Amino acid sequence: MTGGGEVALSNITMVYLKLISYIIYAVLLLGHTRAYTRISDESLRAIPGPGNEFDIKSGKLLAPVLRPRVPGTPGSTAVLNHFVDFFKTSLPKWKISFQNSTSKTPATGDSEIPFVNMIVSRDPTWTTPGEVSRLTLVAHYDSKLTPTDFIGATDSAAPCAMLMHTARSIDAALTKKWSAMQAEDIGVQGFLGIEEHKGIQIIFLDGEEAFLSWTDDDSLYGARSLAAEMESTSHAATSTYHNVISSISLFVLLDLLGEAQPKVPSYFQTTHWSYQKMAALYKRFRDLEVFTSTGGANWFPDVNKIAGPWMGGLIEDDHMPFMARGVEVLHLIPHPFPRVWHVMDDDGEHLDLDTVADWSLLVTAFAAEWLDLDGFLEAKNVGSNATSAQEAHGTRVAGRTEL
Repeated sequence: MTGGGEVALSNITMVYLKLISYIIYAVLLLGHTRAYTRISDESLRAIPGPGNEFDIKSGKLLAPVLRPRVPGTPGSTAVLNHFVDFFKTSLPKWKISFQNSTSKTPATGDSEIPFVNMIVSRDPTWTTPGEVSRLTLVAHYDSKLTPTDFIGATDSAAPCAMLMHTARSIDAALTKKWSAMQAEDIGVQGFLGIEEHKGIQIIFLDGEEAFLSWTDDDSLYGARSLAAEMESTSHAATSTYHNVISSISLFVLLDLLGEAQPKVPSYFQTTHWSYQKMAALYKRFRDLEVFTSTGGANWFPDVNKIAGPWMGGLIEDDHMPFMARGVEVLHLIPHPFPRVWHVMDDDGEHLDLDTVADWSLLVTAFAAEWLDLDGFLEAKNVGSNATSAQEAHGTRVAGRTEL
């Protein structure tokens, strides 16, 4: 009888613990939802489009990335310098840093290949390291070694250009918001003491592609090195975030974007709420008739998904070393992959530039909503070749090819 009673009590305890875990999970999801302030239609319309800066021949953002950029080659260095020049010239308030590593590869023998990750960030001016969480937007900038002269427009030149556009589009709004908060003496404390300690970082990763064939060792060279270094870089013992990697609030990875009518699944249950936020913004842009890419199927087919299966473990990408260390990931990669995946047709001529432009608006809106920039975005030209979203979409971009 005693043994049976212990078993019954154990079963009750297990049920109770499971119930508590479900409640905690629901509270966490509710907390994420409440942290959001829904961005207004006016702010969505104010987000600038890229204009002709995504032109594949002369566009200031995209064209310089549309070249072979194998790690350790002059093409890779040229693209990295393009990023540096852009942020130094156009966005001087963003902090630029680099993380370097070297590795042998199966295709290069005993030669140590250099890999350079570039990290750019903006934090509220009153924050100190360890006291600010960062929305982290990520794309890899390297291209495959083979086939020779492979460009990789969707993989991932176009995503890199999208992130550059996002940074520039929210820069002035960040300055306005944080200046207004300091003027009202709420900068240091923020709302409830922590809600406004939010910054943003953009990471351009090197060495995502395999040199020979995809294995744990022949892939993700830059991501593996950066994740390890971020984990080992500690903040002060009393900090809210004990090391650099724990300050990543959400790791949003863009990859294989630029083909018309993509279908992006929801890969992870724990970040399905953020997938739904992205999907909601997508629908609002469509309803406002700001997007001009072909409508067709919803880019986010899992928006109403409630239960699994979840596909997160099926696609290995730059998020893997970060997720292994507890980072929450929103993976923006279509499935099935674009038809140009890893073939020579993955070039500028085969991009659907309306889709590329619409992705840049969508990612910008997601970042603006995350950072509570509603009311601080103004419709204006952010560059000589960029206009507001609706104006930009009124003109076709040269070089567009239907797929």
